[in-house]
Amino acid sequence: MYMTRQPIIAHLSADFPDPFIERKTPVIRALLELTKDSFTHRVVSINRGAVAPFRTALAAIKGAGTPELEYERRAFADGVALSYRAPPRGIMHATMLRQLGNVIAQDMLREKQLPDLLIGHKLTVEGIAVAHAAAIVDRPYALTIQGNTDVKILRARPDLRPLFRRIFHGAAQVMSFAPWSLEAIEARLGSRAGSSTIVPPPTELDAILPPKTGGNGLLTIFHLHGLKNKNLSGLVAALHILERRGRKISLAIVGDGNDADRAAAKALVGDLENVTFEGALSRDAIGERLNSASAFVLPSRRESFGLVFTEALFAGCPIIYPEGRAVDGYFKDSAFALFVDPMKADQIAAAIERMIDHEAETKSALRRWQDAGGPQIFARTSIKQNYTRALMEAVGEGSV
Repeated sequence: MYMTRQPIIAHLSADFPDPFIERKTPVIRALLELTKDSFTHRVVSINRGAVAPFRTALAAIKGAGTPELEYERRAFADGVALSYRAPPRGIMHATMLRQLGNVIAQDMLREKQLPDLLIGHKLTVEGIAVAHAAAIVDRPYALTIQGNTDVKILRARPDLRPLFRRIFHGAAQVMSFAPWSLEAIEARLGSRAGSSTIVPPPTELDAILPPKTGGNGLLTIFHLHGLKNKNLSGLVAALHILERRGRKISLAIVGDGNDADRAAAKALVGDLENVTFEGALSRDAIGERLNSASAFVLPSRRESFGLVFTEALFAGCPIIYPEGRAVDGYFKDSAFALFVDPMKADQIAAAIERMIDHEAETKSALRRWQDAGGPQIFARTSIKQNYTRALMEAVGEGSV
């Protein structure tokens, strides 16, 4: 296919800041900003609300089968935002998303120019609507794998696995934030014959700071509202294990929340005197704070990627991350990046002890990785190039 204009890419995402919910993760928006000189991006940002269960039952009793999709549309600078209603707890999950796909396809058909490619920014949610819409408008589609949600829904809905398999293998391109998440999907749905690309999300904090020895202890960073998923309880349990061995290793928690969040976090920490709360830090201050720590630790229960891990490595701070989550698959036998089973406090404790006891050696390994160009895969220039290449391939333009 030869084009004299920029390819038009239509993105369907539930994770894009929009007029309905402004405080969403900026990851997808950042990818679009990086590549706006190569593509005309159009966003359909979606927000799901629940239909009352009795209405779903009433529709079935009346013979209608499914409730008709209700939605509200609002235009905004990046495209259009849709707030739609669907039954709770995954009831009629695929059925309602296909209805959403119909709405999106009809909107596209009314436009003067159809997109050249549709992208669903999760296989198991947006992917259903995008594959359905793409078939109606006769255009190729691509997928972004987001391991946290996609693996969770695949486990929870074995009845939908044939549908997910068709969507996964029918995509012109599949992009995954990390190696582990693509591997997890292929383990359940089979290896793709088509193209797949690993594209980490970009961070603005990609200035390289050389590691400094003599750090001031462990550091973790998260919003306190997410303390359960970020596994503060596992960290506290690991510190108790170390304390029983006579090791009082300090942990600083950066991040804030409301009064209830702070109270819950302090209750979990209990009488551990070596844990301090530093509150929220500005983005500009995060790099220097990471640089001053002995190691960064965040053994999350679920994590699609976790930009803070790559931000830590750019800032010269070794990391402890959860196995089979987050940045798993990017590092092999790396002294400065240790993985742990987040459900095993003894593993977290062992990794902490190793990082503290071998800080100079660990940070020397991290410095060698920095000097050898290791961070390049996470740099914005590389992400822009790889994401552009993947989209061009899906559109049919070939490599760039």
